[in-house]
Amino acid sequence: MADLFAKFENKLGPIGDYAEKAPGYFAFPKLEGEIANRMIFQGKERIVWSLNNYLGLANHPEVRKADAEAAAQYGMAYPMGARMMSGNSDNHLLLEKNLADFIGTEDTMLVNYGYQGMVSAIDALCGRHDVIVYDAEAHACIIDGLRLVPGHRYVYKHNDVADCEKQLQRAVVLAEKTGGGILVITEGVFGMSGSQGRIKEIAALKAKYPFRLMVDDAHGFGTMGKTGAGVGEEQNCMNEIDVYFSTFAKSMASIGGFFAGDKKILTYLRYNMRSQVFAKSLPMPIVVGALKRLELLRTQPELKAKLWHNVNRLQNGLKESGFNIGITNTPVTPVFLSGGLYDAVQLIYDMRENHNIFCSVVVYPVIPKGQIMLRLIPTAVHTDEDIDITLDVFKKLRTKLDNKEYPQEMPKLNFA
Repeated sequence: MADLFAKFENKLGPIGDYAEKAPGYFAFPKLEGEIANRMIFQGKERIVWSLNNYLGLANHPEVRKADAEAAAQYGMAYPMGARMMSGNSDNHLLLEKNLADFIGTEDTMLVNYGYQGMVSAIDALCGRHDVIVYDAEAHACIIDGLRLVPGHRYVYKHNDVADCEKQLQRAVVLAEKTGGGILVITEGVFGMSGSQGRIKEIAALKAKYPFRLMVDDAHGFGTMGKTGAGVGEEQNCMNEIDVYFSTFAKSMASIGGFFAGDKKILTYLRYNMRSQVFAKSLPMPIVVGALKRLELLRTQPELKAKLWHNVNRLQNGLKESGFNIGITNTPVTPVFLSGGLYDAVQLIYDMRENHNIFCSVVVYPVIPKGQIMLRLIPTAVHTDEDIDITLDVFKKLRTKLDNKEYPQEMPKLNFA
């Protein structure tokens, strides 16, 4: 018999294997100062492209005021207990009503964490006789939810409606044998590629197959659609989404999230989602702060307009300079380059130390070997100067990559 912890001594996992080479720099970096377009990293100011503060609400003066006043009035403990037992309040109910009114659903339900909520909702909705069909690039919270379900599941190629239909056909055959139902899960905006999920086309398959549709719209709520109500509004198919989910961690710049849909579905989730039934409800300052954020999202469309000004300026500038940004049609902006692991880490080091730009990098196994993906998140608080500087720096970095100027080794980090 082995010691349970013995495996930790020699192998920490695909990411953890780099733990000793990158602590505090490539992994678990510390961004300091006010949340903004420019922050402090390792003692120097950098242009930051790694925060999902899409509408710039993190440090909006009205948001800061609402957060501070709510914290002073209620503290972080109130209300105590889970919503079902002793943790409910008029403000929790008001936030749910306002969210439902905004996105046009019959009901909504708050959850303490977006990730935890999605995992728990899948667990509550599906049992051993049910079949789940899901996108191959679904977020980790969806994958972890699937792990809890003892039923069958079929994965379809990313955003491939034809393959989705093929998997639905398999699901129907199986569900007819088990007597279960079918749930299709996809995303409104895929957080790595920036592509929209083909929600309307998938929903149209309901005319041929009996299934329910769940959409994780974490990156779409607040950024997509005429009013910012999300990809359901953008694609004019909100009524076809049976279970809509979003988080407060992106455009709302907070914590928590919500599910939306018909009242009967939300009532079932309220009484059956274990992560909510057995966990303390959202603290009052978070709820009051979310009410203010939602108010600004609804009443200040200029925030979303400024976001999209920056999105278009950045993405058009990258395309005009010959960069491959994939098929994004959302604010998420990937930049694909050629190179290996050492190219990637040297590139990021060069970008941060010599050009004062901080952005995220993605390499194998998330993307194929020989590719580097830089992931930029433009926000409403970025400036034209930030964008112009970044475009100029990216051209210089690409030249270094093309000329193979980067050493094939880890950069020497000269700080603790």
